[in-house]
Amino acid sequence: MRFTIITPSLNYGHFIGECLESVAGQIKGTDAVQSEIEIEHIVIDGGSTDESAEVASRFPHVKWIQESDEGMSDAINKGFDKATGEWVMWLNADDRLKPDALAKMLHKIERTNADVVYGDWDFVNESGGFLRHVRAPRWSLFIHVHHHCFIGSTAAFYRRLTVIDGGHRLRKDFRYVMDGEFYARLHASGKSFHHVGVTVADFRLHGSNASQRHLGKTRDMDIILAAERQHVESRAIRRAYGITLFNDPYLNGLIDGILWIVARGWKLVMKG
Repeated sequence: MRFTIITPSLNYGHFIGECLESVAGQIKGTDAVQSEIEIEHIVIDGGSTDESAEVASRFPHVKWIQESDEGMSDAINKGFDKATGEWVMWLNADDRLKPDALAKMLHKIERTNADVVYGDWDFVNESGGFLRHVRAPRWSLFIHVHHHCFIGSTAAFYRRLTVIDGGHRLRKDFRYVMDGEFYARLHASGKSFHHVGVTVADFRLHGSNASQRHLGKTRDMDIILAAERQHVESRAIRRAYGITLFNDPYLNGLIDGILWIVARGWKLVMKG
């Protein structure tokens, strides 16, 4: 088995059909790329009450598992536990792979010894219309920790032998930046990263995205608390894997602002 794709899902029936169809299209390729690829597609559904199960039943390649979980990270970890492919990725239920993306990635992956291989992606709107292209830079822990998580989760592949079989899993207590903490921890454990110039997927932006849900100015305390929890996860990553000069969190916050500007500039260099 070449690839295992994990799709966590909960009441995304209005999007998941495009996701599953994009994976099904990889198996036999297109007229442009004639190649059959072995794919294992595991959907971990947390108990959807919408049309998700009915939509998934239309795709014979899908392994549908519906059971309660402790959130998105836990669902993905359950998929990791069941993965048998040489390379493992997770594809969100509202995202979709580009045509022939896996065939193009396989061509690149076979030429690297890296533990994590990642490509580029496009942002699309809720209806699937193109917004902008994102070209990721070469790997830099400094940029990743002090600017932002620049690896698209839907464009990253993990070598099962060294990452998944090595026992690496997402932290279940991270609900927003679980991928950012995962990559930083993999780096700290000595895993290697490699960027390839393949546009892998469409990442859909809409109001229900976990990372987009609580943006903006507001006086609503519930929304503010949810947004602060997201920021706390990013700050925790900086404290655990980045530069920390003071015991005082406010002084560290000032330094974080400076490092953010430096990291943003270094990101432009690493894209060159």
